[in-house]
Amino acid sequence: MSAKNSLARLSFLIFGFAFLYVPILSLVFYSFNKSRLVTVWGGFSTEWYGRLFENQQILEAAWLSLRVAAINATGATVLGTLAGLALARFGRFRGRTLLSGMTTAPLVMPEVITGLSLLLLFVTTEQAFGWPEGRGVSTITIAHITLTLSYVTIIVQSRLASLDVSLEEAAMDLGARPTRVFLLVTLPIISPALVSGWLLAFTISLDDLVIASFVSGPGSSTLPMVIFSKVRLGVSPDINALATIMVSLVTLGVVIAGFVMLRRDRARQRDLQMALDAPG
Repeated sequence: MSAKNSLARLSFLIFGFAFLYVPILSLVFYSFNKSRLVTVWGGFSTEWYGRLFENQQILEAAWLSLRVAAINATGATVLGTLAGLALARFGRFRGRTLLSGMTTAPLVMPEVITGLSLLLLFVTTEQAFGWPEGRGVSTITIAHITLTLSYVTIIVQSRLASLDVSLEEAAMDLGARPTRVFLLVTLPIISPALVSGWLLAFTISLDDLVIASFVSGPGSSTLPMVIFSKVRLGVSPDINALATIMVSLVTLGVVIAGFVMLRRDRARQRDLQMALDAPG
């Protein structure tokens, strides 16, 4: 009976991974297809990668998406860290419930509603104050910070909630001021959470289509918007090449991040063992 259960679990596991990754592998495979027909193999060729790098529309959209994602991730990490610190360390202050609700609302709000509300906000402020002058990079960045701020806040708040407060108290007992304690004690400890929040905000911004479609304007189409507009007319081989490059970059980033985290964990365990082995 246990052997049958193990076989069934293994089968479900293989099916699940195949369901997730076989389409991605087939996309990578057909990116080297010589034929213009995406699902008909016409021989091995790297022609579509060359044509991809000659497509100015895709290159400009990719550069715009990377700029917006980097600015958004940095802004969301700074604001999310401050919000998470306030929620985790300042106890029951007036307005805590409002702050908590405002920072977590985008998590459960449909992106269509978020995009529409931000569009109406930008239109209203433009009519009232003259800013922003149309929709573009600035409005997309603000909208993405509004969306990803919640994710960073929850990550930082969770890390701070599990942090041993005695470390900060010991630093204060030794004469360090709260700002110095945060910079020299708290910040290094929660740095993995900050990196995770930054990467998550970057990924969400780079992948967003719905909200960007509402708050973008002429000449500010992000990469997902360009890809979506092309896919509606039929998938072309250069889109497969673009997707393959993106998958390769993500895989490389995951491998590097895992390697760095593994080294840090080994260094932490080594330092802990040295401290335990120290005399007295």
